[in-house]
Amino acid sequence: MTDAPVEILLVEDDPLDLQMTLRALEAGTPSRIEVARDGEEALDFLFCRGAYINRPPDILPKLVLLDLKLPKVDGLQVLQEMKADPRCRSIPVVVLTSSGEQRDVVDSYNLGVNSYIQKPVDIGEFRQIVKTLGVYWLAINRPPA
Repeated sequence: MTDAPVEILLVEDDPLDLQMTLRALEAGTPSRIEVARDGEEALDFLFCRGAYINRPPDILPKLVLLDLKLPKVDGLQVLQEMKADPRCRSIPVVVLTSSGEQRDVVDSYNLGVNSYIQKPVDIGEFRQIVKTLGVYWLAINRPPA
């Protein structure tokens, strides 16, 4: 493992979606990716708690890819806690979920999500979308200093 800062926090509990997302991201922009398999682990990583207590709190990911349907703490709660904290508020969050429910879309944007993407069923389309969003948020988008 490298000491380079994590660029992407991928919060995904489904093993197949996790592997497809990792492959697509690696094909788009080589970056250091940290994986959290539930909402509690994501919050622990972001706020340097639990297993991540020794992680430097001033080095945050450049992007969070967040599933909504997660064990322990759901994605909307993760999003709410991130956007309520001044340290994490400016981190772009892209919801990448199987849910196409309008309520989830509305709730996500009301909580401050930067983008909402419903995972396509087609594997090729899924890979292209993930690859493109990685390139956009890490190489094209200009975050605040």
